[in-house]
Amino acid sequence: MTPDRLDAVFFALADGTRRTVVRRLLTRDTVTATQLAKDLPITRQAVAKHLAALTDAGLVQRHREGRETRYELTPDPLGEAAEWLEAVGDEWDDRLDRLRRHIGRE
Repeated sequence: MTPDRLDAVFFALADGTRRTVVRRLLTRDTVTATQLAKDLPITRQAVAKHLAALTDAGLVQRHREGRETRYELTPDPLGEAAEWLEAVGDEWDDRLDRLRRHIGRE
């Protein structure tokens, strides 16, 4: 994952409403903005803006079905972001282990 794409994913997930939308999409195959708005305390237009941010980050795909635009979760960017976080966690674990060994020698 490129640094710009990683930034876009974390920016999109930094908003609580967008995280809620992602969680809703985890339980459904596809959904419209209107269907999501029924479950959330925001307008359909606000849901559409959040879906646009998630789409820009690659977390959501949209497709036209007749007059409707349907949205579905794209899990790959979430997995790639999780891998990045795991790698950073591993680096910190290594640093802490070195610090513990260093302190133990004193």
